[in-house]
Amino acid sequence: MKVISLLWSHIWHRKTLSLLTICSVAITAALVVFLLLCSQGVEQGAEKGYGPFEVTIGAKGSASQLALNTYYHIGAPTGNIPISVLEDVRKNEFVESAYAMTTGDNYNGFPIVGMEPGYFLTRYGATKQMEQGKLYGKLGETIVGSYVASTLGLHVGDTFAGAHGLIQGLEEEEEDGEEEEHHHAFSYTVVGILPPFHTSDDRAVFTTLDYAWAVHESQPNSAKEITAIVVKPKSLLGAQSIKTVFAQYNNVQAVYTSKAIADVVNVVDQGTQAVKFVTMICILLAAGSILLSLTAAVHERKRDVALLRLIGKSKYFIWLSLIGEGVILTWIGLMLGLAAGHIGGYVSRDAVFANTGLQIQAGAFVPGESLLVIVTLLIAIVASIGPAIQAYRVDPLQLFRS
Repeated sequence: MKVISLLWSHIWHRKTLSLLTICSVAITAALVVFLLLCSQGVEQGAEKGYGPFEVTIGAKGSASQLALNTYYHIGAPTGNIPISVLEDVRKNEFVESAYAMTTGDNYNGFPIVGMEPGYFLTRYGATKQMEQGKLYGKLGETIVGSYVASTLGLHVGDTFAGAHGLIQGLEEEEEDGEEEEHHHAFSYTVVGILPPFHTSDDRAVFTTLDYAWAVHESQPNSAKEITAIVVKPKSLLGAQSIKTVFAQYNNVQAVYTSKAIADVVNVVDQGTQAVKFVTMICILLAAGSILLSLTAAVHERKRDVALLRLIGKSKYFIWLSLIGEGVILTWIGLMLGLAAGHIGGYVSRDAVFANTGLQIQAGAFVPGESLLVIVTLLIAIVASIGPAIQAYRVDPLQLFRS
């Protein structure tokens, strides 16, 4: 008698309870895998989310909000600062390069970002050329991120009109009809499509810095404003000097980009800890389900165990038949859960990226998965031991006399 055949017959005999056990393990494993994929996306996004720009300058307010809006194109900017600040930044001896950006409009929900073209070369290097077309050079020309192009079906030569506000349909109430009409009258032309950078820049539309002044009919040069300045310092010591100098400007803040991003990651980690707590409860419930399934089988398994002992089956065979059922149910649930977690990550990756700018690598193996498999199988073994001992302790002769 093969132990696998014996175990499978026991599982199939109580198929409803076995199915419930498999489902509880699968749901728990899928939740853990999806959580691990999201955590990995947060870490990778933080690593390459801002490139070499160690200092970010913008209007006073939340440093995290400034970093999120500037590099991840999420949320509203903290405000605007005079363009004269950019001139002062570039005159600073510790600055290697600095680029201004303007925001405030969107196209079909994707942010339109005015950015000086040198930004792309500094951040991504000369190896990252345009996927199609060329870089913008004059007012009204745009290049679009790879995700925007694929989602909206944009091609070089297409034209479109933007909308006021960072999210489509949420235009500011105070915008009057004349300004709204001006938005629709201003036309953008796609002159290039960026290659996939696997950063939040994939989900943005880029154009010349002066688009915001033209669309919103800004005041003369002296009164023109920008949203933020991304700064690549010559050294870490230089970054400290830059921050100190420009933090003293009126209504201007200069922040260490890495610290602002780290603060965001810490907030996400706190939320992750809460989810992990819920996940642990799910794991315990799955272990309880395994225990319940095996305990329910103890009474009917007593005669089977007694018969196996009477016909001379080894202790190894008997114990394997007792504990193996819980391990097999757990293994099936684990495999289904791992697959479901990756499939869920694959299905939701576009929605997550569109709303957060985070990339979920659904096809990649997450290091924590191996630990998940080991811990879950250990829990299954521990949960199986109790019922196994109860069934094994039965006196076979006394059982068959009754």
